[in-house]
Amino acid sequence: MIRTHHSGGEYPMRRFTSLVALAALTVTTPALADHHGGAMMGESHAHHHALKEAIAADARGEDAARDQWRHPFETLDFFGVKPGMTVVDYMPAGGWYTRILVPYLGSEGRYVGLTPDPAAADAARFGEYFGGLPGKFQEVSPSWNLTGAPMSVYASQDVPEAMEGTVDRALIFREMHNLLRSGVLYTELTRIRSMLKDDGMLGIVQHRANEDAPGDYTNGSKGYLRQEDVIALVEAHGFELVGMSDINANPADPANWEGGVWTLAPSNSGNVADAAPVGESDRMTLLFRKR
Repeated sequence: MIRTHHSGGEYPMRRFTSLVALAALTVTTPALADHHGGAMMGESHAHHHALKEAIAADARGEDAARDQWRHPFETLDFFGVKPGMTVVDYMPAGGWYTRILVPYLGSEGRYVGLTPDPAAADAARFGEYFGGLPGKFQEVSPSWNLTGAPMSVYASQDVPEAMEGTVDRALIFREMHNLLRSGVLYTELTRIRSMLKDDGMLGIVQHRANEDAPGDYTNGSKGYLRQEDVIALVEAHGFELVGMSDINANPADPANWEGGVWTLAPSNSGNVADAAPVGESDRMTLLFRKR
């Protein structure tokens, strides 16, 4: 398992950071590594340059203000996302990662926005919300004027059968709590798994609860989940944990806000004076392989 540490200092327990390359997962012999080492380094350099260009693009507008908390370069590098891949961005919301991924994946890649099946939700309010997501994305995304990978968006029940086994990476950014509390977790992880290639991977960034947080705080209603619970839930759905990182860790977040994670930026819903200096939430960053 890949465990890498943050250059910003020590961080306790399971809080790990940045990945140099996913080559360690795919290179099987020293001879192969020696033979292709130079080419792989050159390819990695080119990918890093392309990713930095996508992150610096004017099309992102005010998005860059969140980079200090979301670390898009380190996060996508850790997940092994590369130009030319087919990538699922789960619940892309306002398109924060869309505006990086589409130009970065390039014309040989494919960007797929995926939203939950409304019929799988436990409550009507979630079903209504989920049902409107594809239309909202289709309505606003043309205004971003993005060039690069072809874009499409599907509710999970409408994914074409031809897409099964074609996806290189599926990414879930800060949405695992919504899948848990709405009751769609099983349906959505199962469908994501079916979309991935045999060697496909699932990357997750999620608000992290304290290890001793009580169950009524970590059921999704506060936005925070325990890291060990997320790992167990995902592995139970046909995945194997292969990497963990503290790229998106924030030790200043006590992760115990009465109003949940929405007390913090960017929601700032709690109007709590102590929240402003914290910035955004403490987050786990996990990488799983389909098994």
